[in-house]
Amino acid sequence: MNSHPAHWHIGLVGYGEVGRILAEDLRAQGCTVSAYDRKLDAADTAPALRVHALDNGVALADDPADLARDADLIVSAVTASQAVAVAEACATGLKPGAFFLDVNSASPGAKRRAAATVDAAGGRYVEGAVMTSVPPYRIKVPLLLGGAAAAELAPLLNRLGFAATAHSERLGVASATKMCRSVMIKGLEAMVIESFTAARHYGVEDAVIASLQETFPGIDWEKQAAYFFQRVIEHGRRRSEEVREVAETVREAGLMPWSAAGTAERQAWVADLADAGLFGERSSPGFARSPDWRQEADRLLTKAVTDRILSQANSCKD
Repeated sequence: MNSHPAHWHIGLVGYGEVGRILAEDLRAQGCTVSAYDRKLDAADTAPALRVHALDNGVALADDPADLARDADLIVSAVTASQAVAVAEACATGLKPGAFFLDVNSASPGAKRRAAATVDAAGGRYVEGAVMTSVPPYRIKVPLLLGGAAAAELAPLLNRLGFAATAHSERLGVASATKMCRSVMIKGLEAMVIESFTAARHYGVEDAVIASLQETFPGIDWEKQAAYFFQRVIEHGRRRSEEVREVAETVREAGLMPWSAAGTAERQAWVADLADAGLFGERSSPGFARSPDWRQEADRLLTKAVTDRILSQANSCKD
């Protein structure tokens, strides 16, 4: 392995929002970057990814094992449900001594299973917990690292522009920190969508917001609501999978994840509606970009009314 991280070959598994941001920032420093995403195999999503890769000098691999063969550092940034499967797929082609940075929002148990696979193949597994939304910070998003190789990898990542901190030598601690935080953060997203949409139905949204503003004066609730609605509309599928991992984390602690389970259902519900085109076509410039959360709440209410009418009509038929 090259001693200076700028000379590393970096492989990105997952070429979604996070993967593309990392690719851009790493390529800007002259790093060699390759990527793989299963969406490259789909006719509707592959063209945009290939254009982005071409524009940014990113080589595209045929599969995770192909990507792993030349990589000094692999960054796994996929949906939470795929975290262990990606580690297993990369392990079949892993270069001995390569770092495997798992930044997926998976439970401590899932991270330990992924680590066992990578370490058995001769790699060095490091869990990464991304502690806030990536786009505002890009590569400098706060990142907690865990595992036996965390202290070694942290300064190397920081030389590449990351904001990484070695959090614990024990696997699962960094991810538990993120997961427990997500009970609150992702739960707040779901609660705002549910509360504000219901308030819109009753015509009391202004009164609700005024009351929240008085109780929590440090939050701009209009701006925060618009942000929450749009993030869930755009990324509800990934978020719902993450919160299911959050729920698993709570179960691993011996508790029933009532809050996390409900949050996952609300996020998945919005994701289903987005996939069905309720908020416009995903390829449209206007998709999930409304600065006014009321527009999206009205769409949700209209859909709820339509579903209720259809349900009543079907009940009458029965």
